[in-house]
Amino acid sequence: MGKSRFIFGLGLIFLFFNMGTTSAQDSIEKSKIYSEVSGNIKVDYRYFPDDALYPGQHQEYFSMRFQPEIYLEWNKGKQLLQFTGFARIDQHDRKRSHADIRELYWQGIFKNWELSIGIKKIFWGVTESNNLVNIINQADVLEGSDVEHKLGQPMIHASFNQNWGTIDLYAMTYFREMKFPGQQGRLRPPFELDTSNTTYESNSEKYNLDLAIRWSHSIGVFDLGISHFYGTSRLPLFKIRPGRTMTFSSHYELINQTGIDIQASTGSMLWKAELIYRKSKRKTITAFTLGGEYTFSNLFSSGIDLGMLAEYNFDDRGSESINGLNDDLFFGSRIAFNDPQSTDFLGGIVIDRNSKTLRYFVEANRRLGDSWKISIEASGFNNIDPAEFLYLIRNDSYLQFSLTKYF
Repeated sequence: MGKSRFIFGLGLIFLFFNMGTTSAQDSIEKSKIYSEVSGNIKVDYRYFPDDALYPGQHQEYFSMRFQPEIYLEWNKGKQLLQFTGFARIDQHDRKRSHADIRELYWQGIFKNWELSIGIKKIFWGVTESNNLVNIINQADVLEGSDVEHKLGQPMIHASFNQNWGTIDLYAMTYFREMKFPGQQGRLRPPFELDTSNTTYESNSEKYNLDLAIRWSHSIGVFDLGISHFYGTSRLPLFKIRPGRTMTFSSHYELINQTGIDIQASTGSMLWKAELIYRKSKRKTITAFTLGGEYTFSNLFSSGIDLGMLAEYNFDDRGSESINGLNDDLFFGSRIAFNDPQSTDFLGGIVIDRNSKTLRYFVEANRRLGDSWKISIEASGFNNIDPAEFLYLIRNDSYLQFSLTKYF
């Protein structure tokens, strides 16, 4: 706890590091503030065609999401403040009705380095079906399994740019634990999760000082990233708690994880790979995702771009992996119509090589006018092996319609 406060206090000192004596004209220029307020309001209707597995669940769910954004810039663009909020109200599931600060941070831009202090979202990774190296932010399971659904993480982030690459340093505290839908929600396990008895390997619990470093660089056709993370694992382990009903609690262990992500562009072909090596007191794991995407540009002179995706996932955690991607093939397609309405489509299927479990998804978007967008999303399962975590939500295939207003 003391180390965390010291580091964040040191970061606040840097906030005023570049303040000094300037001319009156410079002071006027630096005091000019550029501001922008934007965001969106989204209405979702989600339908589950299969009967619910557990009591209290429903087949239809309406919900509304509000995501405001505020951007401030001053000192000739060398300092900025970014805020992204988030709130959802769900018709039935009170736990899915939640709010979060996705981002709220100050950033200072210096000669060849940048410093950020506050709550941020950081994305690492290149593959489509699974982002193994993307470990900084906790997943927002209440929203779904897509990579963009992440909670904000308090941190100090320093980025140094050199001709031999970029070094990013992270110091983080205040861990965000994974939350699951409530009793009336779908896409949840059958057991009750006792969040009041969450345990941590670290004596500092959720205030453990997590540290990370990443080097990234472009060399010819290659985009490379090498990262290392030490701290509290974002994925929980579940422990049974004794009592009259089956109750589980989460346990979070300390890990060291080294990750490598590589992307190579050779004409119309993008080659992609992610690899992690993770070690804890309990066990050591290795996992990787390999694949690529080939794009047919201006297909048959129609202006449409068609991308074909294929990836292989391996993870020696086996059934312990919540997403079940331990020995799986992914095949997908991405279509960009390049029309005035920005119509796009993404779909894919995941096949487990051993159990033959099938998972599929479809996403389609189209803009309506200048500030509206309509979206359709489908996600489903078939032939799920009882040994997989996904078996607990085997009846939760769904179809979702969304309407978003941007401002």
